[in-house]
Amino acid sequence: MTPTEVAGDPTRHRTGVVGSPIAHSLSPVLHEAAFRALELSGWTYERVEADERRLPALVASLDETWVGVSVTMPGKRVALDLATTATDRALAVGAANTLVRLDSGGWAADCTDVEGVVGALRVADRYTPTKDAAGVVLGAGGTACAAIAGLAELDVRSVVVVAREPLRATAAVRCAEKLGVAVEVRRWADVDFGALAEPAAVVVNTAPAAAIAAVVSQLALAPCVLDVIYHPWPTALAEEVTYRGGRLATGLDMLLHQAFGQFEQFTGRPAPRVPMRDALREVTGNIIPLPLD
Repeated sequence: MTPTEVAGDPTRHRTGVVGSPIAHSLSPVLHEAAFRALELSGWTYERVEADERRLPALVASLDETWVGVSVTMPGKRVALDLATTATDRALAVGAANTLVRLDSGGWAADCTDVEGVVGALRVADRYTPTKDAAGVVLGAGGTACAAIAGLAELDVRSVVVVAREPLRATAAVRCAEKLGVAVEVRRWADVDFGALAEPAAVVVNTAPAAAIAAVVSQLALAPCVLDVIYHPWPTALAEEVTYRGGRLATGLDMLLHQAFGQFEQFTGRPAPRVPMRDALREVTGNIIPLPLD
C-alpha cells in the first residue's frame, strides 16, 4: 500500500514506519497491538518503503489522514530537516525517528530513541545513576548519538566514544557537547577494552556483532551493558554478560520503550505497555524477557 491510496476520510487516522529496507520492521506489531488494546478503530499503522532520497517527497505527499510517522534508517537525519519544529533532544541527536502532524500544518520532530535507551537501562534495576557516572559507547553512528543523549538523561556526565576512525565521531562529539557531557574519542585499534569497560558505569554497544567478537570478554567486565544488536539472538556479548552475572539491556528493550513514546505522541493516549510488550515477545519467540518498570 502506498501513502496516497486512501485519502479524504476524516475518521481515519493513519500512521506508519518509513525506511529502507522496511519489510523486517517490528514497529507495526507494537502499534497495532496498542490500537487493539485501546480499541482505537480507524487507526492503522503501515510499512512504507523509502530511503533518505525519497523521504522528502513522500512526507510532502501525505494527506491529512496521516497523523504520525515513525522514521527508521536511513532517513532519520533527513526527517529532522523536514520538520517545522523539533524537540531539544532531537536537535542534540541530530536526527528524528518521530514526525507528528501539527494542527497548524507541518510536522513536529522528536527522537524517542532516547527514551528507548533510558527505558532499556532503567527496567529491572539494570542501571542506577550515580554521581559522576562515566559511560562507554562503541560506534559513532546515529544510534551512538541517541545513546549519548539517553546516558545524559541518566546523569552520566562523561562518555568515551570508541570509533574505527575518530574523524567519523564528529556528530557524537557535537551531541555530547550540546548536552553538557564531557566526551573523549578513542581509536578502536588503540583501546584496551577491558581497562575501559571495567570501571565504567555502563557500556553501550552500537557496533555490529562481528566487530566486537574478539573483545566480548573484556566488554563484559562492565557492570551494565546495553547491546543494541538483537538479531540473531543471543549475541556473544549478551551471553558473556549473562555468564558473568552482569546487568544486560537489549535492542529489543530499546525498540519497545521508544515505541511507547511514539504511540503517545501519535494518539495523545498513554501507551498500553503490557499488550505492546506481550506482542513483541510473541513475535520474537520470547527470546528476551522485556521487563517493564
